[in-house]
Amino acid sequence: MKRQEAFVNQKKMLKGGLHCHTTRSDGKGTPEEVIRLHKENNYDFLALTDHKIYNYKNFAEDADITIIPGTEYDNTFVRENGFRTFHTVFIGPDDETNGYKQDERLPRGEATNQEEFQKYLDEAHEKNNLTIYCHPQWSSTPPRYFDKLNGNFAFEIWNSGCAIEDDMDTDNGMYWDELLGMGKRLFAVATDDGHQMYQHCKGWVMVNAENNVKDILSALEKGKFYSSCGPVIKDFYVDDDNVVHIETSECERIIFQCDKHPSKMIEAEGDLLTCAQADLKNEYEYIRATVVDKEGRKAWTNPIFLK
Repeated sequence: MKRQEAFVNQKKMLKGGLHCHTTRSDGKGTPEEVIRLHKENNYDFLALTDHKIYNYKNFAEDADITIIPGTEYDNTFVRENGFRTFHTVFIGPDDETNGYKQDERLPRGEATNQEEFQKYLDEAHEKNNLTIYCHPQWSSTPPRYFDKLNGNFAFEIWNSGCAIEDDMDTDNGMYWDELLGMGKRLFAVATDDGHQMYQHCKGWVMVNAENNVKDILSALEKGKFYSSCGPVIKDFYVDDDNVVHIETSECERIIFQCDKHPSKMIEAEGDLLTCAQADLKNEYEYIRATVVDKEGRKAWTNPIFLK
């Protein structure tokens, strides 16, 4: 049996936000307001990723929430007749092993292509930060523009700000499958990238970890999480007969996906679904699942790699 890491030796699943903004850069809510809003929505941890200014601090000390150190780094490389950008969230440890300091301001990137942008990722990794590639649709960067970037542990499958304002980055699954099919072992995260207050608390990750920065970062790097805008995923595994199984909260449909095969979709007939399975016939190199509830909200597993 191969069980996706989020559901192996499962602890309490922690709800977390990995990408949001405050008045420290171009957000509309103060850090205190943004933190308290997430606490009110039952978040266990949150990264304040204001543009090019690093943060460790919990500005609302009355809110019992774990703050993940981080920032959002950006680089525009096309400026004629539109734009293309590389935006990347950096998140790191809360101790002396993190090479960035509180309130450190990072210069804007000056790369003209992904090969040149790699040096900024390398620097972040050298400073013990994990990196997330942000909103590829909004950035006008299909995979051919970022497929050679090395070291990102994840990219954004969903971005609430882009979804609400632009109907973009609502489900980057096709991008994901293209990259996975190229051999990239890349995970996917749902984030808000909240700037306006109404953009917050719409997309999150559920992480199988103890509630401290070190364990959360380790779990994220290993893919011990799933992403959601509402549905709950309870288990996801492939049994010894090569049948994939998933258990969820009530939903309208469940889709099993891989880059070399048509999707296998199971739809509710009468009662809503809470589980599904499909025979993989020894052909799949990986399998992942998307869950859709009756309101149209989605959740995404990370892949189970089979070969």
